[in-house]
Amino acid sequence: MPPRPERTAAAVISAPSTAPPVHPRPAATLAVTSAATAVALMTYTAPMVTLPDTAASLHTPLSAQAWLLNGTPLGLAALLLVAGSLADDYGRRRIFLSGTVALGITTALGALASSTWLFTLARVAQGAASAAILAASLGLLVHAFPAGPARIRATGIWGAFVSGGIAVGPVLAGGIASQWNWRWSYVALGAAALAVAAFAPRTLTESRAPRGGRPDLAGALTLGLALVALVAALTLGRDGWLRTPVTVLLVAAAVLITAFAAVEQRSAAPMLDLALLRQAPFLASSAGGFFTGFAVIALFSYLPTLLQQTLPMSAMATALLLMIWSGTSFLVALQARRLAGKISPRHQLALGFALHAAAVLTMLSAVDAGPWPLLLPGLVISGAGSGFLNAALPLLAVTSVPPDRAAMGSGANNTARYIGSAAGVALMIAISTSGGSLARGAQMALVVSAVLAVVGAALVWALRERRR
Repeated sequence: MPPRPERTAAAVISAPSTAPPVHPRPAATLAVTSAATAVALMTYTAPMVTLPDTAASLHTPLSAQAWLLNGTPLGLAALLLVAGSLADDYGRRRIFLSGTVALGITTALGALASSTWLFTLARVAQGAASAAILAASLGLLVHAFPAGPARIRATGIWGAFVSGGIAVGPVLAGGIASQWNWRWSYVALGAAALAVAAFAPRTLTESRAPRGGRPDLAGALTLGLALVALVAALTLGRDGWLRTPVTVLLVAAAVLITAFAAVEQRSAAPMLDLALLRQAPFLASSAGGFFTGFAVIALFSYLPTLLQQTLPMSAMATALLLMIWSGTSFLVALQARRLAGKISPRHQLALGFALHAAAVLTMLSAVDAGPWPLLLPGLVISGAGSGFLNAALPLLAVTSVPPDRAAMGSGANNTARYIGSAAGVALMIAISTSGGSLARGAQMALVVSAVLAVVGAALVWALRERRR
């Protein structure tokens, strides 16, 4: 019997498979990717209502509290596009599983943090793990569901679970914190991520883009470092934009982004095809993601803390109020798929931004002196707008790129979303703490969020594809 030839890891990755193709299981794929996405968003939103307790436990000064919220967006923004490209090239199932296991481990480690910076590092690692989940999920769904109504339904349900994770995360964290301690919420979320990871290997089938060429490691490195520098500068900027560290980080981000563009132009298999930046659908997807983070996610990331300090309200009460917003978003996102063929994703984005702008303006008097029931109409209307955004963004993300680059499209869209979120959180904290009184600052933050939403609506409305 002849000896078996040795095969290196690289050969195993790159060699074409001779085994018969394994057909995906659409329903199971949708269930597992939606569950993992919900857990990732629950981890993302957990600090929204526990921020005061976490800051007190870790002795975090007010100037550093933005890091407690921006740690996960930093990891997400830095690695989403990288994770999407790696998923397309090396296997979406492989990247998804790696991200789910890493999310479970890093979330549990966050519960053990003894200082602000250790907790922030754990949150950054959670963001990096979540990037792998979010970027690979849509690639897995595109492989499992053919183009048409089935894919529209699947991406709509997946988008609804984004809203669902946002809804459940603060309630879970607030409920656990009120009974035991804020740390136990991270233990529970870590266990949930590992539970999903245990089911995923038997459910998902591997898929990748049929591309040749070497991995774009230079592009991944330059872009990742550029986004880290940018988000760090945005977070530090709330204490003064003319300080030396902020200036150095902004200059570094500009230089690295320029280097990334040069690398992508020369790469045989670029991580991001720069020609997409001339395509209106891709620009609308990216702009929609950015302003969703900048105007919507940023406000509702910091609003629970503002309500606890201005009305005042308990962590659990603010979590339940936030659930009205995110629960409405979940229900609307589930039903928004019925608009396919009637209203384009781009117009759904414009509608979502318009509803958010109108909603937050109705909340101005309530954040000053209450009573809290005055917040309810705005929370419901903004939740409906968020539902349209969460339903339209994943569909536009995968339809604005070639079919074999679905994970990259998801990564690009979500990168824009979480860069916007990180910038927006820093902006909301800066505005709310510079208005003389916190109530006055909260009102100013609402007005700014409404203005940003109007800008987002106008931009995605204008970015229509020209007919040839």
